[in-house]
Amino acid sequence: MSIVVMKFGGTSVADAEKIRQAAKRAIRAQKGGNQVVMVVSAMGKTTDQLEDLAREVMKGKPAPKREWDQLLSTGEQVTISLMAMAIEAMGASAISFTAGQIGMVTDDRHTKARIKSIAADKIHRELDAGKIVIIAGFQGVTESGAITTLGRGGSNVTLVAIAAAIKADMCENYTDVDGIFTTDPRKVPTAKKIDKISYDEMLELASLGANVLHNRAVEFAKKYNVPIHVRSSLNTKKGTLIVAETESMEQILVSGAALKDKLARVSLVNVPDTPGVAARVFHTMATHDIVVDDIIQTVDKCKKTASISFTIELSELSDTKAVCDKLAKTLKCGVVYDKGLAKVSVVGVGMRVHTGVAERMFSAMAKAKVNIQNITTSEIKISCLIAESQGVKALRLVHDAFELGGKPKAKKKTAKKAAKKKTAKKTKK
Repeated sequence: MSIVVMKFGGTSVADAEKIRQAAKRAIRAQKGGNQVVMVVSAMGKTTDQLEDLAREVMKGKPAPKREWDQLLSTGEQVTISLMAMAIEAMGASAISFTAGQIGMVTDDRHTKARIKSIAADKIHRELDAGKIVIIAGFQGVTESGAITTLGRGGSNVTLVAIAAAIKADMCENYTDVDGIFTTDPRKVPTAKKIDKISYDEMLELASLGANVLHNRAVEFAKKYNVPIHVRSSLNTKKGTLIVAETESMEQILVSGAALKDKLARVSLVNVPDTPGVAARVFHTMATHDIVVDDIIQTVDKCKKTASISFTIELSELSDTKAVCDKLAKTLKCGVVYDKGLAKVSVVGVGMRVHTGVAERMFSAMAKAKVNIQNITTSEIKISCLIAESQGVKALRLVHDAFELGGKPKAKKKTAKKAAKKKTAKKTKK
C-alpha cells in the first residue's frame, strides 16, 4: 500500500468549507488504496493575527522567542482538531497530533528550529489501524519539551520531513496556485506553469524569493529523494513535479526567474586585510542567528584594508545593526547600512552546458537602465542586486529576455463593466 503525505497551507484551510474540501481529498486518496498523512497549517491569516496580538501586548518591545513560539504554535493545533472532526463527520477514521505528540524533536533555536528526529513508529501504527493521520505543521519540540517553530513556510519542511521519516511514496503540497510557475504570476502575467523541475533548480528558486516552497523543504526532498507534487487545492489538475534532475532538463537554458525584495546590505569598510577577520565576522553573525545571503569582499592593497558586504532580510536589520555596531568598534572599522534593495535572479540547470546567459540578462537590464549593484553566481543561477523600486520591472525584463512566458490570461469582464458597456452602447444609439 502506498503512503501519501498531503500538506494543506493556510489558504487551503482558511474556513470550514475549505477544511471539508481538504478532508474529502484525503478520504478520496485513502479510498484509492493509499495510507494518508495530512500536514496542515494554521487557518488563513491566523498566524499574522497572533503576531499582531503579540506586538500589541509587548508595545514595541521584542517578545521572548520561547513565548513567541508557544503562541504561534496554537494556530495549527486548532486546524488539526477541526480537520479530524471533518473527516470523522464524513464517515472515515482520523486522529490528530501536535508535532510534540509524534516526537518531532528539534534543536532549541526558537523561531528558526531545525528538525533532529521524528518517531515514525507512532504514525505507522495509526496508519495500519486504518486512520488518516493529521499532523500540525510548522512546529516541533525540544528534548526538554519546549515548543519550537520552524520559521515562516515551516509547514513545507514538516511535510517533507514526515514523508522522509515514514518513507512515503509521494508528497503532495496543496496551495492556492496550480503549481510552480516560471516566475510569480501576480507580478508577471505571462508566467507559465512548469510541469517538472529539478531539486537543484527549485532549491535555488526557493532561496531566491519563490514563496511556494521553503528551501529547507527542498533540501530534505533532495537528500531523501522524496518527489513533491505542488498542486492546487481548488481543482484536480496536475501541478508541478519536483524530482531528481534528468538529461532533458539540461536542454532548457533557464527554467525560471525570481525576485526577492525587502533586502538590506551591510558593509564593513576599512577592515584590516589580515587572515581570520572574515571568519570572525561571520562567526559573530552565526552565533547571533543572523542569516547572511550574498557576500562580496573587495581589497585595497595600497591601504591593506578590505570591505566586506553581505545582504540580509530587512526584518533582520535591527538585530544585525546591534551586532555589527559592536563588531565595527572591535575591528576599528566603519559600517554602512543600505535599505531599499531587491535581488532579481534567473535559474536553470541548462546553464552548465550553455553560454551567453549572463550577457543576455545584463543586456536586457542595461537597455531598460536598471542599475546593477552586485552580481553573484552559482553553477545554475545568476543574481543581480538592484534598487527595490526597479524590482518588478527587472523581473519582467529578464523573464521576457529568456522567453519564459506565454500569452497573458485574458481578464474576465465583471458584471459591472459589462452593464456599463451596454449602457454606453444604448446612449450612442
